[in-house]
Order: sequence, then structure tokens, then C-alpha cells
Amino acid sequence: MPSVPFMTPPEPEFSFQVGDDVEVFCDHDKEYDRIRGWLKGIVVQVDAKMVAVQFQENVYLTDGWMVPDHILWFPANSPHIREPLKNPPKPRALKLD
Repeated sequence: MPSVPFMTPPEPEFSFQVGDDVEVFCDHDKEYDRIRGWLKGIVVQVDAKMVAVQFQENVYLTDGWMVPDHILWFPANSPHIREPLKNPPKPRALKLD
């Protein structure tokens, strides 16, 4: 039987470590309203495939349930977790004519 060559897995775009500040796209509270947007959190656990992020604000699962420990888990290669932006964009005022 011929041997199959082993390929190394691709390097992740970001490698998160415990204590890293991150931004996560999730459902959360903002000024008494529940919104879906980017929220700052801190990485509290990392394994080979998953990253746990803890928040100070209330966060929610997509079906609406609040997460009691404020911790959400994400795949390490998820597009919904990123390093914080250096300068967050400022809200633009709408022009009403």
C-alpha cells in the first residue's frame, strides 16, 4: 500500500492567547437595546480549535438566550473574532434634507 504524504496544517491568520483583547461580532446590550455588532472582550481560554471570550456586558446566543457567565466560544478561524481596531470608526451623522 503506498504511503500518503503528510501535509502540515495551514497557519491561522491570528493566534490568540489568554489575556488578549479581541473584538467579537455578537448580540449584546448597548444603552438598553439589544444589538448585533462588534464588542470588546478578553480571551480567557484557548485550545487547538476553539477560543473562549469573556465580556463585561450581557451577551446573547443567536436564539435570544442571555449567556449567564458572559463567555462565548468561537472557532479559532471564525470571521466573527478579530484583533481590536486601532481607531474605531466614528459614527457619521445622517443628513436630512
